[in-house]
Amino acid sequence: MKQPIVVAGALAQRPYAGGHAWVFLQYLLGFRRLGFAPYFVDWLDPAMCDGAPAKSPQARYLAGVLTRYGLSDSFTLLDGSTGEVIAGEPRATGLTRARDSLFVLNVMGYLQDEELLAASPRRVFLDIDPGFPQMWHALGLAEPFAEHDAFVTVGANIGSDDCAVPTCGLHWIPTRPPVVLEHWPRATAPRLGFTTVASWRGAFAPVDYHGHTYGLRVHQFRRFAELPDRTGKTFDVALDIHPAEEPDLALLAKYGWRLLDPLDAAGEPESFARFVAESAAEFMVAKGMYVDTRGGWFSDRSACYLACGRPVLAQQTGLDAYPTGLGLVPFSTLDDAIGAVESITATYDRHAAAARELAEAYFDSDLVLTQLIEAVT
Repeated sequence: MKQPIVVAGALAQRPYAGGHAWVFLQYLLGFRRLGFAPYFVDWLDPAMCDGAPAKSPQARYLAGVLTRYGLSDSFTLLDGSTGEVIAGEPRATGLTRARDSLFVLNVMGYLQDEELLAASPRRVFLDIDPGFPQMWHALGLAEPFAEHDAFVTVGANIGSDDCAVPTCGLHWIPTRPPVVLEHWPRATAPRLGFTTVASWRGAFAPVDYHGHTYGLRVHQFRRFAELPDRTGKTFDVALDIHPAEEPDLALLAKYGWRLLDPLDAAGEPESFARFVAESAAEFMVAKGMYVDTRGGWFSDRSACYLACGRPVLAQQTGLDAYPTGLGLVPFSTLDDAIGAVESITATYDRHAAAARELAEAYFDSDLVLTQLIEAVT
């Protein structure tokens, strides 16, 4: 029997966000490619459900996504209040998988079920939002790291002298967002312009730490609002922004941003993949936390664009761990971004070819997950 690897994370609580679903699918499908038996554990707050949790849109979405990727018998969705099973396999099955596992990969420490965590021989904390959990811990706002044996982060620079993310006295192992390349073939001629899928504010609040406020994507995006107008290029953004954000909506409209409904454009994993493939390139604005700390964060979404042969215009977060200039073009200022748009447009085929090559060399799940396993076991 194949050895399990348990992945724990918040998928049911964020239904109909296809890019977010891929965060977990890349690990689950990637571990399966390496010969392991992936198992997903999630929990749901019944207060979020309108009616019975087992029949909620959240539970149906989770089950539907995992079923379509051959994982219908490889998950447990728990009631966050009682620990009872809402959907999927019985709790005893989850405990057995954890007990037999190589490790539990606990994304952002989301799983806090003491019995399930204790059942595993090894618990690995995976940080995909570098800066937030570390500062919460340092400020006494949360304790996400307890009961874990290894600490992995997509923040490539954590622990370096020029990175403002506190280590919290822990040894952080850098990793990269994996991409299961067979699900992200090189795309054909694009239908759209520069695109991205993003939330204007997201789930986290800004963090005040050592006299500095580490902000969100909204605080960075405003700095580049003039880009479509200044370049004359098309920017199609599947943006989760509340209608009450009237001044920002007016700002985006003024400078020519074309806003798409993220539910229509990328609500399912499959529609997200189509949206990426139909894009010419990604324009990626990072959260202020990532920019100001220079933690080396890289977007799992951007890795998908690269895999499809779509160049990525990425805001600088300390991307020293990656080759840049072709395929992946960083920017810090509006003028940088304008120049990068011109470069990608003028030599598009070279950038597109370099994007796929970069994905194969740096983000291939076979490579990334093999290195992760070796580092934490």
